Amino acid sequence: MKTFVDLFCGIGGFHLAAVANGMQCVFASDIDEPARATYAENFGMWPHGDIKRIAAEDVPNHDLMCAGFPCQPFSIIGKRRGFDDIRGTLFFDIVRILEKKKPQAAVLENVRQLASHSGGHAL
Repeated sequence: MKTFVDLFCGIGGFHLAAVANGMQCVFASDIDEPARATYAENFGMWPHGDIKRIAAEDVPNHDLMCAGFPCQPFSIIGKRRGFDDIRGTLFFDIVRILEKKKPQAAVLENVRQLASHSGGHAL
């Protein structure tokens, strides 16, 4: 694997790990403006904005998808509303891009309750 995309990139935790393993970032996205500015300062690329407004076709082909999507809708520290929380529906944007681009692998943020939420239906 040589290329990756960094969705919900924040300030670049996944970016650091992927680059340390010889990969090149071909696309990044985050809705948070201060995080985008920090990412740009750290890595020299300005992340695109709201993933909901980005067509899957506009995401470059890539070998690995990294996605640090919001965990609060699923996490034990949140209200666990899952897909009933607007942030929880961002999971479907990950799926939308995975289905279109078909990377070799995807790494999602470690959200402890994602696998068990709704009786395992989420995954």
